[in-house]
Amino acid sequence: MNKNAKKDIVETIAKIIVTICAVLAIFAVCSITIYMVFKGTPAFMKVGVLPLLFETKWQPTAASPSYGILYIILSSIIGTGASVLLAIPIGLLTAVFLTDIADKKLAAIVQPAVELLAAIPSVIYGLLGLMILNPLMYKLEKLIFAGSQTHQYTGGSNMLSAIIVLVIMILPTVVNVSVSAIRAVNPNLKSASLGLGASKIQTIFKVVIPAAKSGILTGVVLGIGRALGEAMAINMVAGGSVNLPLPFNSVRFLTTQLVSEMGYAEGIHRQVLFTVGLVLFVFIMIINLVLQNMRKKAIKND
Repeated sequence: MNKNAKKDIVETIAKIIVTICAVLAIFAVCSITIYMVFKGTPAFMKVGVLPLLFETKWQPTAASPSYGILYIILSSIIGTGASVLLAIPIGLLTAVFLTDIADKKLAAIVQPAVELLAAIPSVIYGLLGLMILNPLMYKLEKLIFAGSQTHQYTGGSNMLSAIIVLVIMILPTVVNVSVSAIRAVNPNLKSASLGLGASKIQTIFKVVIPAAKSGILTGVVLGIGRALGEAMAINMVAGGSVNLPLPFNSVRFLTTQLVSEMGYAEGIHRQVLFTVGLVLFVFIMIINLVLQNMRKKAIKND
C-alpha cells in the first residue's frame, strides 16, 4: 500500500470520527429539547399558561395550591442581567490590563490567579458568601432599614448577595476569553494606530477592542450561561424565598427552585418543576441565539 492510499484511509477514518461526534452532539441537543418539552408541557395543560407564568404566589403544598412563578422568573432575569452588566466592564478592563498595560512579570502572576477562580467549585463560592458576604450584607441591611416596621430582615441572604457572587463567578470566563480575543488581534492594527498619532489608550479602546469584539461576545455568552445555570452557590446566599426581586429581599432563582423542591415534589408539583426547567431551558436558548446573531454580525462587520 503506497503513501497516498494510506493517507486517503486516514482522512476517511478522520472524517467518519468527526461526523459521528457531530451527530452525537446534535442528537444530545435534540434529545434534551424533546425530553424537556415532553416533561414540561403537561403542567401548562393542568395549571394553565397564564396562572403559571404570570401569577406571583408559590404555595404548592397548600390546601388550594398556587404555582405562580413570575417572581422566580424575574429574579433570574434581574439577577443574571445585573451580574453580567457588572462583570463585563470589570472583566474587559482586567483583560486590557493583562494584555496591554501590565508588564510580563505582573501579568504572569495575575492571569493564573484569575484562571484559578474558574477552577474553584461553585459550592466554595456559596460557602464563602454564606460565611463572609451575608453577615456584611446583614449589617448593611440593618443600617439602611433601621427603625423600619415593614422590612423583613433576611440575615444578609438576598438578591444583592446573589448578584455579587455571580459577578465573581462570571469574571474568570469573561477575562480569559477576552484576553485570548485581544491577543489574537493583528499587531499591525496597533502599529498603524500608534503610527497615526493615537495614544496607547485610544488604540486599545478604538482599535483593539472593536477588532476583538466577536471573541469578547463569546466570553459574554459563556458568562451568561454560567450565571443562568448556577444553582448551589445562589441557593446558599440568596435566601430561597419567592419574593419580588428587590436588592435586599430574599429571592429564589429558576435553578434554585429545582434544587430546593425536586427531591420531595410529586404529582402536579413535580410536573410544574419540570415546567420551571423548561422555562429555564427556553430562556437560555433565546439568549444564546440573540448573542450568537450579534456575534455573527460582529464577524461580518470585521
